[in-house]
Amino acid sequence: MDHVYQVLAWLSLFTYWVAIAAVTMRVVFKRRVVGVSLAWLMIIYIIPIGGIIAYLLFGELNLGKKRALRAEEMFEPFACWFKQLYNCPGHQPQLMKLHTKPIHDLCRNRLGIPALVGNSMTLQNTPQAVLRSLISDIQQAHRAIHLEFYIWHPGGLADEVATALILAAKRGVKVRLLLDSAGSMRFFRSHWPRLMQHAGIELTEALAVSPLRMFLRRLDIRQHRKIVVIDAQIAYTGSMNLVDPAFFKTDAGVGQWIDVMVRVTGPAVSVLNCIQAWDWEVETGQRYLPPVPECDATPADGDMDMIQVIPSGPGMPDEIIHQVLLISIYQARERLVITTPYFVPSEHLLHALISAAERGIEVHIVIPAKNDSVMVEWASRSFFAELLNAGVLIHRFNGGLLHTKSVVVDDTHCLIGTVNLDMRSLWLNFEVTLAVDNPLFTAQLAQLQQEYIKHATRIDPAKWRQRSLGHKFLEQCFYMFSPLL
Repeated sequence: MDHVYQVLAWLSLFTYWVAIAAVTMRVVFKRRVVGVSLAWLMIIYIIPIGGIIAYLLFGELNLGKKRALRAEEMFEPFACWFKQLYNCPGHQPQLMKLHTKPIHDLCRNRLGIPALVGNSMTLQNTPQAVLRSLISDIQQAHRAIHLEFYIWHPGGLADEVATALILAAKRGVKVRLLLDSAGSMRFFRSHWPRLMQHAGIELTEALAVSPLRMFLRRLDIRQHRKIVVIDAQIAYTGSMNLVDPAFFKTDAGVGQWIDVMVRVTGPAVSVLNCIQAWDWEVETGQRYLPPVPECDATPADGDMDMIQVIPSGPGMPDEIIHQVLLISIYQARERLVITTPYFVPSEHLLHALISAAERGIEVHIVIPAKNDSVMVEWASRSFFAELLNAGVLIHRFNGGLLHTKSVVVDDTHCLIGTVNLDMRSLWLNFEVTLAVDNPLFTAQLAQLQQEYIKHATRIDPAKWRQRSLGHKFLEQCFYMFSPLL
């Protein structure tokens, strides 16, 4: 019997060694960013069996066989749709400024999506303004309303939006609603799905979370986009989920969430509508390609504000928004202001920010003083010393959880959307951002950023260097796993 146990022990050890070797080879041959590979190897070796299971669940960008095949079949028809935008008078490449052209060329070559002029934009920076405006537009809708959000949390004005959608559906408006399964878990457990479906609203749960799917699809890939399109004429996008902050995560100890949304009219609306149609088809298999923008007239000379819509995520070109961020940072000549709730930059972004500060650019990073993610909070701190030494100004906002994702470059152009400055947003989730060349809109966003800074505490480099050894140790521990956060 002892001999049998000995054989079983050696067989178990050999099986474990083969599993470790196989996963290690898989990590090495994937040829990802070195930091990501090293972080996974650490997890695999430090947590023997759990590390292997974790890698099988979360280690690779696996959207699932059905969705992957569906996305592959969608490339050609959607590419043909985007190609039609080049015949629209809203496509005016000769009017592009020097800072606009590199981003446009990148998106044209990798996504097939051009920048378009002739748009009108309104910056909405309070939840009441956003939700009231959305309710008003829903009440005036005649044909179709398409929505997708990461989080829909019942309560307050969010319930008024739900009521407005139900009434719209009852009067014959076609309403399609796509919500992330994990982010909107509270919504799907509420009475609202039943009421909506009874009214005729098409409601789809994106990327359903289930133990049965864990080995078929990576469960932490999330639908993080926030898009609303009404009658193919009005669109909303930005950082805000469909929540009333007075009723959302009130016990988290971080204060109310601070967000912005952009209300857009013009040809860029059709591009956002097409992205929503892409997400709907990936999830349901149903195709609803929207009409291309009405292009029967050239935009007036005073209406040349340009928007480049940039989607990212599984099935789309890798790191596209990451590349746009790098281009924007390296183009800065005077001033760069970034707001983000989660700051865990890639090595390339970190070096770009340091390089900008070292060449004399005034670089500001505004983040929340309190974060709802402890791991992200400590990982973020691990980058502060290097940034502060280079001259980057880091501000910690005290008025709640600053959730606005924005970049203003030289007070002349900006990026705004759903993308956090962390690895999850840049490489994993479904996201969308707008590159905006609109001096008036950019000035409004820059002014809002300055309001954030007024309500923030700037980190003093000398005091930061005096933090405790225990804090430094925790920062470095979480820094080692930052590529996976």
